[in-house]
Amino acid sequence: MLAIDALRGFVMLCMLVDHVRETFLLHRQVTDPIDALSVTPDLYFTRMLSEICAPVFIFLTGLSAYLYSQKHTLKETSIFLLKRGLFLVILELTVVCFAWNAEFPPKTLWLQVIWCIGICMIVLAGLLHFKRSWLVVAGLVIVAGHNLLDGVVVGPDSPFFVPWSILHQRVFIELTDFTRARTTYPVLPWIGVILLGWGIGPWFGKDMAPAERAARLVKLGAGVLVAFVFIRYLNVYGEKPWVHTGDALRTFMSFMSATKYPPSLMFLMPTLGLGLLLLALFERLQDRWSTAQLAVYGGAPMFFYLLHLYVLKAMYLLAVAVWGTNQGNYYGFDDLPAVWLWSVILGVALFFPTRWFANLKQRRRDIAWLKYL
Repeated sequence: MLAIDALRGFVMLCMLVDHVRETFLLHRQVTDPIDALSVTPDLYFTRMLSEICAPVFIFLTGLSAYLYSQKHTLKETSIFLLKRGLFLVILELTVVCFAWNAEFPPKTLWLQVIWCIGICMIVLAGLLHFKRSWLVVAGLVIVAGHNLLDGVVVGPDSPFFVPWSILHQRVFIELTDFTRARTTYPVLPWIGVILLGWGIGPWFGKDMAPAERAARLVKLGAGVLVAFVFIRYLNVYGEKPWVHTGDALRTFMSFMSATKYPPSLMFLMPTLGLGLLLLALFERLQDRWSTAQLAVYGGAPMFFYLLHLYVLKAMYLLAVAVWGTNQGNYYGFDDLPAVWLWSVILGVALFFPTRWFANLKQRRRDIAWLKYL
């Protein structure tokens, strides 16, 4: 559906801004959660822009899987998810990892969002045979309850260290004397998100009018945001406490700061709530030119993801070769406006190859491997 692709395209562009920041503003690091008491507001809100990306993308992955199942049997859907999930895991460990490190063999395997999506798809491939209502309940329990496990810390000497680290613990795992892995995206809460995406699938069936679907999305999204404000205000669960700073802006920044790795309940509620509202908006704006252009990025998201990573790495290496390092150990921009300017330039420049590939996918459905990108 066009609205789904448009939302996916929107979050891809938000991601682009963050990755330009990560490439050319490394000398101005931010922590997780963003330290609202020390980070400048301009950097804080630029970083916050990208918070919507992973939750919405993984939620839409579950929704898209459900829509795929409406044209295929559950067995065919399960096999497709299993194959694509394995493909994404391998892609993260090879092509994506090299785009970040430019090292071979890599010293660190960063188990990031593509790895996470792949694992979530593999899990969904097995769980989709259960009743949808059970999956919705499981998704809600995982998203709402996984913070109860925050105090469970498993050390390297335990036989459960690796599986628990993959599920819920952000650590380094020593693989060999030369290589280690970093569980940047512990997958347990994200499994809950993909299950919720699958669960909302019937709202996008042919039997529901677009206006009714948009109205439901608005009600659900607004309800999630209201619940977030209420729970966050209580300051008792789902995230580290926020503080009154005496400054309204800093207090708001503290209120909104939330842990992403793994994503806390207070991280997922506002991002998913906003995502639902944006999906309703694009549902109502499907006839707009801007929606169609955003859908181009969302029509070939993996192609755009890989392309922008390698373009950014090439730009950085070229800049270092020509001008050297100008920000300590890094080459970087002096300020944030340059990040935004280059994000716009790259967004426009990469639109055309992305459109070409999206059209190729539509034209050449006989090429099986294209659907994995």
